[in-house]
Amino acid sequence: MSHSDDAKKLGVAKKVLAQPGMRAMIAFVVVVVALVVALWPRGGDEPSASSPASQTPTSGVTDAGASADEIAQARTAAALAACPSGTGPAAGALAGVSAPCMADGQVIDLGAVTAGKPLVINMWAVWCLPCRRELPLFDELAAASGDRLNVLAVHAKEGAEKEFFVLKFLQELNAHLPVVTDPRGDIAQAVAAPRVFPSTVMIRADGTVAAVLPRVFDTYQDLTASVRDHLGVDVGATS
Repeated sequence: MSHSDDAKKLGVAKKVLAQPGMRAMIAFVVVVVALVVALWPRGGDEPSASSPASQTPTSGVTDAGASADEIAQARTAAALAACPSGTGPAAGALAGVSAPCMADGQVIDLGAVTAGKPLVINMWAVWCLPCRRELPLFDELAAASGDRLNVLAVHAKEGAEKEFFVLKFLQELNAHLPVVTDPRGDIAQAVAAPRVFPSTVMIRADGTVAAVLPRVFDTYQDLTASVRDHLGVDVGATS
């Protein structure tokens, strides 16, 4: 093989590695390896405001190389479903809580847009391997729920500011359910979600919390049975 061929291959490799999407995927692998022994963050694990960056779960993941156009392209490619758009009077746990919707980047009033309809919240994060296995079940639930139920994936506080990476992750996973991020932890605090990922929170139509479930759902049938038990909504059990 000639030096010319080697130089060409090196040039192609550099171009590939320069792409934000490729950097994001490499960063994801690095973060997952680093977190193999800490996939289930609990109460005392939340980094404080004074914690060094090296202690945060997503410190190796960055949006630094992604331009506004690239984030917009990632949003289009992710093709996420629109967030709920109800207009009822906000009541219950989410009254006054707002969050950015990943489908369009707009901040929404969660209490208002989800009022009057049962809601299933899946608390997840890109650095949580069990979340990666479970999120497609909630994607299926969202697609099957129709007008009977709101389903919302809420990305944890840690990593919520890394919009490009979250969108690329969802694209790779082929999950299209409505997604918001929780950059200040307001949603988790409002619904008393534990520091366990994934966790599921079920909220009644009146806004009160019906159940907080710090567990992984292994099958769609298991998930739909839990929705039926806690919210009285039957979305079917077949996958």
